[in-house]
Amino acid sequence: MTQVPAELDAEFRRHAVQEGLFDVSFGIAESPVGDLLLATTQVGVCRIAFDPDPERQLDELSTLFGSRVLGATEPLEAAVAQLDEYFRGSRHAFELPLDLTAVTEFHRLVLDRLAEVPYGTVTTYAELARDAGRPRAARAVGGAMNRNPIPIVLPCHRVVGADGSLTGYGGGLPRKETLLTLEGVSL
Repeated sequence: MTQVPAELDAEFRRHAVQEGLFDVSFGIAESPVGDLLLATTQVGVCRIAFDPDPERQLDELSTLFGSRVLGATEPLEAAVAQLDEYFRGSRHAFELPLDLTAVTEFHRLVLDRLAEVPYGTVTTYAELARDAGRPRAARAVGGAMNRNPIPIVLPCHRVVGADGSLTGYGGGLPRKETLLTLEGVSL
C-alpha cells in the first residue's frame, strides 16, 4: 500500500475543512483527566469521549452525523482552547456551539437543564428531573447522564446521588472526583 506524503495529507485536510467537506471532524486533546476524543459537525461540538480510540467512536459518529468523518483539529480549536482554560481554572462556563441533534427530546431537555448547573456546585438526579418537569424520572435522568455525548462542557460530573455521594459517571468515578475537586467542590 502506498502511503500519502504528510504534506499532501495535511493539504487535503486543510482544503476539506476550508470547503466544509466533512460531516464530522475529530481530534485528540490532552487533558488532566486523560486524552479526550473531540468531534464537531458544522453545527457544533457533538462529542467529547473519555475513550480516545477513534476506532471505537468513528462508526457511531458516521452513523449519527454522516459518513464524511475527517481527522482534522482546526475545527476543534475553540473547544480545545476552552477546555484548556477550564482545566487551568480560568474558565467557569463554556461558550461553544453544540450539536445535540442525535439525542432524544427528553435527553435534550435534561442536558439543557444540566447546562444551567453552575461551576463549583452540584445537583442531584432528582433535582434535575424536577427541573426538567419530570419529578419522578430521576432514574431516566441518570440514564441520560450516562449517555451524555459532551461531558465536561455539559457538566454531568456535577450530578450526585440524593445523599450527596458520588455515583456513576461515564468517565469513571476518579475522573468525576478530579473534575469536582478542580471546581472546588467539597466531597
